[in-house]
Amino acid sequence: MQTAVTLQSALVEYYEEFDGLVSGYDQTLTHSSALEDLINRYSDFITNSTNKELWEELKLEKLEELTRLVEALRMTSAQAVAHMEKYRAFRLQEGMNEISDYFINIETCIDQEFGSSQVTPDSKVLFIGSGSFPMTPLLIAKRTGAVVVGIDIDEESIALGKLVVEKLGPQFNIRLEKTVVADLPFTKEATHIIFSSTVPIKYELLDQLHELTNENVVVAMRYGNGLKSLFNYPMHEVDMRKWVLVDTIVRPDHVFDVALYIKA
Repeated sequence: MQTAVTLQSALVEYYEEFDGLVSGYDQTLTHSSALEDLINRYSDFITNSTNKELWEELKLEKLEELTRLVEALRMTSAQAVAHMEKYRAFRLQEGMNEISDYFINIETCIDQEFGSSQVTPDSKVLFIGSGSFPMTPLLIAKRTGAVVVGIDIDEESIALGKLVVEKLGPQFNIRLEKTVVADLPFTKEATHIIFSSTVPIKYELLDQLHELTNENVVVAMRYGNGLKSLFNYPMHEVDMRKWVLVDTIVRPDHVFDVALYIKA
């Protein structure tokens, strides 16, 4: 029978596995299968209802010790996702386009991302943390015809992402740039903004965006609280003079949830 103690042991093991595979990244597909298997297992672990209950028990017992473990596991699992996107981009260039359970989990939630504030053909969407396999920009552009701009601070991710878009959606109005929100003119034009759940400073960026965006912008912040915070950066309080939380889209079977903000 699994207990809170065995849950903690499992977290330590996951961290060690992630750390080893992340450290072994060498821009080849050598570790791709092992990393994909690990992330799929970890996704199942994060969404398991029994583990959620055990997590609450464990959190009450060992809060200080868990804080360090959570931060380390969150950071290394985020790096692992970034690497897995690169592996998927490499495979696509070699003619392989299989999709893992983790990517299926994310893609099935995109339709619900903005709740009632749906993206239309006239929308202008900014995706922050687009990564090496920009499936969110591709799916939004494909389904709505909207203009989509993805940004990332990792040069390799942007280069790979451009190759993916060129191969899978050259007909769509998608642009990828290595830049930050303050240096991007499109930020002011955006009607919808999406934050990747693995962007560590997303709430600092949200604060900046108040001055950089138009009055009617809608922001979808992907986040993970509780057990999901082991795989995503959690929700934070916001300055209520700037932003108002208008909805949360909580999906027990998905690896992250979504918080929707509009300007105060």
